[in-house]
Amino acid sequence: MELRHLECFVEVVRHGGFSAAARALGTTQPTISKALSQLEFECGSRLLNRLSDGVQLTDAGEMVLRRATAMLAEREYLQAELAEFHGMETGHLRLGLPALGSSVLFAPLVAAYRQRYPGIEVDLHEQGSQHLEGLLRSGEIEMGATLDPVPADFEWQLVIDEPLVALLPNNHPLAGREQVKFKELASSPFILFERGFVLNTILAKACRKRQIELNVAARGAHADFIIALVSAGLGISLLPRLEVEARGKLSIATARIDEKDLRWRLGLMWRRGIPLSPAASRWLELVRKSRQ
Repeated sequence: MELRHLECFVEVVRHGGFSAAARALGTTQPTISKALSQLEFECGSRLLNRLSDGVQLTDAGEMVLRRATAMLAEREYLQAELAEFHGMETGHLRLGLPALGSSVLFAPLVAAYRQRYPGIEVDLHEQGSQHLEGLLRSGEIEMGATLDPVPADFEWQLVIDEPLVALLPNNHPLAGREQVKFKELASSPFILFERGFVLNTILAKACRKRQIELNVAARGAHADFIIALVSAGLGISLLPRLEVEARGKLSIATARIDEKDLRWRLGLMWRRGIPLSPAASRWLELVRKSRQ
């Protein structure tokens, strides 16, 4: 089984078709088709269903995709280690970042990393933390950012620990308070982030602990839109303090949530027992030094 065939397979899935995969790899569609046919022969199973509007993974294809992605990632890690051994500053950093907090916290660090290591290409994936966990397990990214706690199969390095802030319409009964308890917010309609954001899991755990059931008025994917919904009076929401402070003066009221189990503890995660590539090790080192 050749890595080249696995690479063709992964690119077909990633791009949704043979022609697009051929363009991405700088080859021809017949070459891609031949590689897929050979791979399916070696696997003894059909890996893809060819559809009029793209491709669809079979059950066997799902299995091979997980393994192929991890194997190709390991090849790149090896290449990076060999480059470091020969004194060349090259490689790839495949990094997954959550939409919430990254522009404030990680954007300056990514810029500093690129300035320090211009030969390392940074591939960024911006997704909800739960989706990033899947990308890590498949090997599509090497390191991601998520909130504490993390699954047992991941290592985790704390980056920032700070309170959550309640966002309140100006006419809300709690507007004007500097800090509030979570139970005081429970009777208000909530505007939450979309499913897949780990912040939702933390809120759900806090609700179970206090035997509270939230009234969810809406869900959104972007902090600015959620702030606008709060300003319009649809409900209340929560954001980490640094996201609130980064926006300066807002047209809504804010209050710090005074609860030890409702804090925004964000850190970097990577697969337990898997050595980090030189590119990822340098990223981790940079982040650790930024906390000192």
